[in-house]
Order: sequence, then structure tokens, then C-alpha cells
Amino acid sequence: MKDAIPSSSEDGAQILRIGNDTLIDCARALGPIRVGVVHPCDKPSLEAMLDARRAGLIEPIIVAPRAKIAAVAQRAGLVVDDVPIEDVPHSHAAAAAAARLAASGRVEALMKGSLHTDELMSAVLDHDAGLRTARRVSHCYLMQTQAYPRPFIITDAAINIAPTLEEKADIVRNAIELAQTIDVTTPRVAILAAVETINPRMQATLDAAALCKMAERGQITGAILDGPLGFDNAISIDAARIKGIDSPVAGRADVLVVPDLESGNMLAKQLEYFGQAASAGIVMGARVPVILTSRADSPLTRIASCALAVLVAHRRRTAKP
Repeated sequence: MKDAIPSSSEDGAQILRIGNDTLIDCARALGPIRVGVVHPCDKPSLEAMLDARRAGLIEPIIVAPRAKIAAVAQRAGLVVDDVPIEDVPHSHAAAAAAARLAASGRVEALMKGSLHTDELMSAVLDHDAGLRTARRVSHCYLMQTQAYPRPFIITDAAINIAPTLEEKADIVRNAIELAQTIDVTTPRVAILAAVETINPRMQATLDAAALCKMAERGQITGAILDGPLGFDNAISIDAARIKGIDSPVAGRADVLVVPDLESGNMLAKQLEYFGQAASAGIVMGARVPVILTSRADSPLTRIASCALAVLVAHRRRTAKP
């Protein structure tokens, strides 16, 4: 049902690809997953849910006030009569109830609706919810632009504001898991900073050096790390060569680890709006993936984010205990 996939209105935008197939096609081939859609009480959220279902990606359960969903659907001309609804009084209760659904195994992913990100993530991270793991949660943008030969991950641009070294280590681990999910067996991880040398006055360079040493000592596994690297050196072999940087990561990065949320958020949005990059967003580190999209995201970004959650959920089904 390819006609169920909304087309992008952005000139030059492209659908994310994994090898020769689109991300959406790869996910659809695996079959749909059950998703708790949390408080989708506006037209974009409800449409995104229905688009993802028509595309064969999700089997949704709406967690929201039943009367409010009916009113939104009627105004928008949408039909949701055949979608199960967990009736709750308000958005806070929706977040808590959705977390319980995930913890019980009734759903394999959660999808943010029209509630605030903090409200949803507070419920996911509540100690009593049962969704926390040993890792800190972090957000990953999977992006692709015509200017770069492969999809790449930017992290963290939505959850961790000013991560510590320990938190950055988990951000890297989460990104490695996601990269391996999209068939990048040994991802190249670039730890970004403004300069390529260690400067004691620039914390990002010190953290980069420490993360690389952690990888050398086996504290972070499954990837090749290097940093500090400037953005230009991480994605351009020519830029790295000009600066005399000899690195297996420089110019070939699969993952870009930013110093803080502000820099990551601006980088991702610049690529999307100036570089016509296709994107998908997901939160890793909890027991289930969380589909976390912005109100300004296009229908294509929303459905691609659902596809990414499908790949993560299926990989975890088959992972060894």
C-alpha cells in the first residue's frame, strides 16, 4: 500500500534508505507492531497514527479521553471507530496508562501525540513504571541528505540538555544499538566539538577524549569512536585530509555525538530545512522505543519515525536474553 505513505512537500527531500530499500519498506516487511499512541488529541497526531496503520507499520491503541478523540476525529473528518481506545481523563493520565501498557507487554512502542514531551517522558522514566533500564534514555535523529552517501544519526538533540561524561557514554551506546538496527554492523562514531585537539578549557574535547579511551578499554563496545572532531572533519574526507587528521572515522561517520542538546537541535534542524534532509526520530534506552516527533514535523517524518520503531522492536524480539 505505497499510496498510504504521504509524500514530502519539501523540494529535494528523500525517503530514508537502508541499503537498496527505503526505511519504510524494510519495516513493513517485518510486519506491524502494537503501539500505544499517547493523547493524539489534534489532527496531525491522529492523521500520523492512521497513516502509519495504513502503511502496515503499526497496530495502534489510543490512550486518551474518548470524548476528546471523537471530537477531534469529527472535526478533522477522520474515522477512528475501529481503533481501540484506553479511556483516561487527561494527558497526564494518558502518559501513565501508556507506560503501564508498555510495561505489561501489551504494546511494543509508544508514540507521542499532542502532549508535551516532558509529560510523556516523565511517565516513561517513573521508577514505578517498569520501563527504565540500566542506560539513560536519549533521543536519536536518523537523517539522510543528498550531500552525504549514507544515513547518519545525530544524538542527543531532544532529551539530555547538558549531558555529563557518564550520560554521554549512554548516549553513544544507544546510538550504537540504533545504528546496528539499521544494519551498520560496526558504526563509526564521531564525537563532535569545535576543534580537533584537546583543550582543557573546552569540556566537549575532554569528554570526547575520555569516551574514546572508554571504547579502547571495552567500556563502550560495538563501534569505532574518534574525537574530538569538528563537524567538517567528521563528514568530509577532504576536510580531514587538509587538517592532517588520520582517522578511520573522519569523513565516514555514521553517528554524530553533539556536545549538548542546543547544538544538536540546531544542527538537525539546519540539515532538515537548509539541506532538505529526510529524518526520523526515536528515543532509545527504555524497555520500548518511544516515537518522539515535533509538532512541526512533516507527515513523512512522522511515518518514518514509526518505521524506525518497528525495526527496533523487531530486533529486540529476536535479541538474546
